[in-house]
Amino acid sequence: MSQPAATQKLVNVAVVGLGFMGMTHLRAYLKNPLARVRAVCDPSRAPVNGILPAVGGNIGAPEDVRLGPDVKVFRKLEDLLADPAIHLVDICTPTPLHPAQAIAALRAGKHVMCEKPLARTSAEAREIQDVARSAPGVLMPAMCMRFWSGWGFLREMVREERFGKTLSAHFFRGSEKPAWGKSWTAQGGGDLGGALFDLHIHDTDFVYFLFGRPDAVFATGRVTADGMVEHVVTQYQYPRGPVVSAEGSWLRAQGFNMGYQVQCERATIEFDLARGTEALRIIEPGKPVAVVPCGAPDGYAAEIDYLLNCLVNGETTEKVTPADAVAGLEICEAEEKSIRTQTIVPL
Repeated sequence: MSQPAATQKLVNVAVVGLGFMGMTHLRAYLKNPLARVRAVCDPSRAPVNGILPAVGGNIGAPEDVRLGPDVKVFRKLEDLLADPAIHLVDICTPTPLHPAQAIAALRAGKHVMCEKPLARTSAEAREIQDVARSAPGVLMPAMCMRFWSGWGFLREMVREERFGKTLSAHFFRGSEKPAWGKSWTAQGGGDLGGALFDLHIHDTDFVYFLFGRPDAVFATGRVTADGMVEHVVTQYQYPRGPVVSAEGSWLRAQGFNMGYQVQCERATIEFDLARGTEALRIIEPGKPVAVVPCGAPDGYAAEIDYLLNCLVNGETTEKVTPADAVAGLEICEAEEKSIRTQTIVPL
């Protein structure tokens, strides 16, 4: 992105929650010339001499974030929201905190980006959506797969029918159970939704983004003794469309991987993160396998770039809306019901 003209306004940003995702968002803001990081907020973590120590996650190598000495540090959200210099509040806290925090920020007149899921339930997400409708600020749910380069390529291919109609699509995503999830639940912080709502929701949302709302879902899964879904395999039923499924898991021995395999009339399009620079391939009958380069930035940075451009240019965030976040949660809730009842659940 080119440097904006001197007269172009900047977006003053505050990031709330300084775990892996908050750190990831901060790195993206610090690289974007349309943003100025003015504040951070976390009850237990804070920069030391302007530096936030690294936090590990499932994408990228952990590294410190250098904020500099002028960034304000808040322990309480209400104190941050009272600062008139803050334009955009980016919420990267655990899911159970999202509704109250997002609503408070919207009512304070701030723009809000909120990490996925927007809430633990679709009912809570609709409450946030209702507040956003009359708030002066913009609310954008952070659904990064809509912005990830290999996934953006897939959407173009499907929409343009570059290789004919889509016949089937399968998505997968797996990681070891995140350490922060263990600590949050152990401290009585609330229900994070397990792998279904924390991890698999990325693919549920992208299925919805590609093909629309399914007629019904049928899901099977592994449920822990305390009732948490830690592995899910779902069939999304499109009677007039392709065969679609997705698998999400917290059972991986270590590390993280994600990908898809999509069968079109004239080609197979597949992505496997484990292949590195050769992650995205197109396989056509009678031709050598074609490797498609996947450019930077990643989906986290790309969604933030998109939001900042929309705010600076006065545009709506049509690529991902609060209604999309509600729809994704409704589908995930149907998947959860299907796992627990072992039945097909209509939508």
